[in-house]
Amino acid sequence: MIKEVEIYTDGACSGNPGPGGYGTILKFGPHEKEISGAYDSTTNNRMELMAVIKGLECLKEPCRVTLYSDSRYLVDAMIKGWAAKWRSRNWMRTGSERAKNVDLWEKILALAGRHEVKWVWVKGHADNPYNNRCDRLAVEAIKKGGYCL
Repeated sequence: MIKEVEIYTDGACSGNPGPGGYGTILKFGPHEKEISGAYDSTTNNRMELMAVIKGLECLKEPCRVTLYSDSRYLVDAMIKGWAAKWRSRNWMRTGSERAKNVDLWEKILALAGRHEVKWVWVKGHADNPYNNRCDRLAVEAIKKGGYCL
């Protein structure tokens, strides 16, 4: 039987670009795991994507995943097929505009392809306690430093 996992993600940046962090929570039955990290010079969108990557990387076998994010950039790109379309066009959004964050989109598409993922947008800084906790994890990671390069 395939395992069902919930993943909550959020990214934050102090300046854009600037120091950034991500927060991720994985829920499997009664178990919860929190992950966070920070980067010295990045963007908010990169941190939103990194939160997803770190969550999906934790899964050791194919799972049915419900992934919650307050990033329209992420959720729309996956639900509406934009990321897959950009990849099929050699990472061009339009005839003359290159997609941003290609390195991270490649990882997300590869990781998501191993699972059955339902992408769910949630309103940020609202009433979802897990999204709010991910935001706090991301902001705390920025404050702690210990940046990745």
